[in-house]
Amino acid sequence: MTDPFTAEDAAWLAHALALAEAQVGRTAPNPAVGAACVRAGRLLGAGAHLKAGGPHAEVNCLAACAEDPAGATLYVTLEPCSTTGRTPPCCDLIRAKRLGRVVIGCLDPNPRHAGRAIVLLREAGIAVTLAEGEVAARCRALIAPFAKAIAQGLPYVRLKQAMTLDGFIADGSGERRAVTGPEAYAWTQRLRARVDAVMVGMGTVRVDRPSLQPHLPGVPPKWRVLVDRATPPAPGDVDAHTLVASRDLGYDGRDLRPMLRALCARGVNDVLCEGGGRLAGALLDEGLVDELHLLYAPAILGDRTAVPGLAIAPRTLLAPLRLVPVAREALGADTLLTFRPAPAT
Repeated sequence: MTDPFTAEDAAWLAHALALAEAQVGRTAPNPAVGAACVRAGRLLGAGAHLKAGGPHAEVNCLAACAEDPAGATLYVTLEPCSTTGRTPPCCDLIRAKRLGRVVIGCLDPNPRHAGRAIVLLREAGIAVTLAEGEVAARCRALIAPFAKAIAQGLPYVRLKQAMTLDGFIADGSGERRAVTGPEAYAWTQRLRARVDAVMVGMGTVRVDRPSLQPHLPGVPPKWRVLVDRATPPAPGDVDAHTLVASRDLGYDGRDLRPMLRALCARGVNDVLCEGGGRLAGALLDEGLVDELHLLYAPAILGDRTAVPGLAIAPRTLLAPLRLVPVAREALGADTLLTFRPAPAT
């Protein structure tokens, strides 16, 4: 018999999930994971995975317990590891600490490991419950980039564009100005902090010379991925955190999928594309985008010479690029619309 997943379980797992979410963007190539140890409704200890190669969330959580956790319940957002990697299996520690029950937010996405911890823990006499409902969905969403890297060998691609209402990222003058306001800028900084790399085309580099780094305290530097075709970057555009697609990722100037595979092989599971329009369009045309974040300013250009934000291949109303709405948010005077591409039919 499996112990039921209760409302109290959901609340404690949400506590562990908050710890994990605070570490998103800091643990690559590992996923962010949080854990909490509870006895009779009382928190004994909590912890999160802080960096790749460091102790896992379960280890930090149990080390933080002020008393012996024997018989207590461990809440963990991702199935505990059952094999030796850079650290010993967390299942061994859980058994050694004689915990009474483990509540797991979601299974390991690796098919070779999925469910293995459940079997091992139950064989040791430890009750195991798999989460259900909204909090389980949040745990799965938290590791979506890690899961895609495992399943497909590709990073999770987020595409963000700041545009006018008629879809332009710059006017025809060639001079770039901020399209959206300070609230949208602050939101973009937070998004950069959550990913492993930020990617742009060379047109954006030549015009804007962006740093692409999140200007937030305590956030580690991100990879800057410069997608070059005929024009290589200038020496001043390249630093220790820069990957030039043709040089470092084998990009041939046409097919983006092998480039993304090479990026994933470097431990980049989550990449944010910030433009320009041709790169954004190519990613959409090749079916490589997982999320679209479109920031719209309350402005219209109506300029045929302006720069489009999404330069996709022409389509018709009978066969457009279909999107699934996910969220809508006001950012000052601007509007953020989040979509996912519709499943192929």
